[in-house]
Amino acid sequence: MPALAIAVDLGGTQIRAALVDEQGEVTRRVAVATASAAGPAAVLEQLGSITSSVCDGVAGDRILGLGICAPGPLDTIRGNALGVPTLAGFVDFPLRRMLEERIGLPVWLENDGVAAAIGEWRFGAGRGWANVVYVTVSTGIGGGVVSDGRVLRGRQGMAGHVGHMTIFANGIACACGNGGCWEVYGSGTAFVRRARARAEADEATSLRRNIVYVDGAAVFAAAANGDALAASLVAEEADILGIGIANLLHLYSPDVVVIGGGMSANFDVLYPGVAARVRSAAMVPFRDTRIVRAELQDNSGLIGAAAIVFDAHRSGGADRPCHLPERRAEHPAAAADAS
Repeated sequence: MPALAIAVDLGGTQIRAALVDEQGEVTRRVAVATASAAGPAAVLEQLGSITSSVCDGVAGDRILGLGICAPGPLDTIRGNALGVPTLAGFVDFPLRRMLEERIGLPVWLENDGVAAAIGEWRFGAGRGWANVVYVTVSTGIGGGVVSDGRVLRGRQGMAGHVGHMTIFANGIACACGNGGCWEVYGSGTAFVRRARARAEADEATSLRRNIVYVDGAAVFAAAANGDALAASLVAEEADILGIGIANLLHLYSPDVVVIGGGMSANFDVLYPGVAARVRSAAMVPFRDTRIVRAELQDNSGLIGAAAIVFDAHRSGGADRPCHLPERRAEHPAAAADAS
């Protein structure tokens, strides 16, 4: 029988676990609400339980290990959570070691944005490219980078915190302690916060009827129905995302930028505004970079975490985190066009 990896995506709202095969196929998946305020012991108990659930009835010798991704900052070299703001008590917490003791399997820990970047690079919208930037736009903004066919990890494995680059000097305070971060302006949370605040002051908008229930989906729906405030909010969000993406083009010179997370459900609506800002803000050679929606949707991180397990197993499991194999320098389609 083919080998499997357990993949876990540990978030502040939800824990998702899956069994994934070497081709990146999710064969089984379960999810539970995270006991995020209850502390590490309670979350570890949840991780043990959900892992057992997803493996129920599967022969143990088929499972190579567990890859877990979580929001940062993480020290993925030592396997520690350094201070995850959405998980109470996860400060200098030895997550990898504690989880290995709990489940009796080798564990690899990765930042959720980096894991999703790996997933999309290996099996999704970044497949075949050597230079990929992945951005997740959801509760916050995170990401991961593949450069010259290698995952960019940096000191302590902490590279890729793209949401915390400053896009407005002396701007709105961010939970990280800085002001003006991309996340605090461009995340789904920021989008909804702006929508509710402006709806209170706009008597003409349909969003004002039920402000407390306004979410991202409601704003996009209102914009589609001709609501002027909602349309302006969507345009502003696209522009903010475009500012950050233009910065990433200059920093990493990717072949493709992949957008995931909850806001990517409205990628087609946001794309024209994003592209317009990139055309005005990016230097000319960067303006033709592809910007696409994630193909793996909310499985990107799970599939990437599983890929780390398989590659570590192939390399003997010595490296933490392991480096994935070199990728092609050009896309297969480009090579075909040149021939």
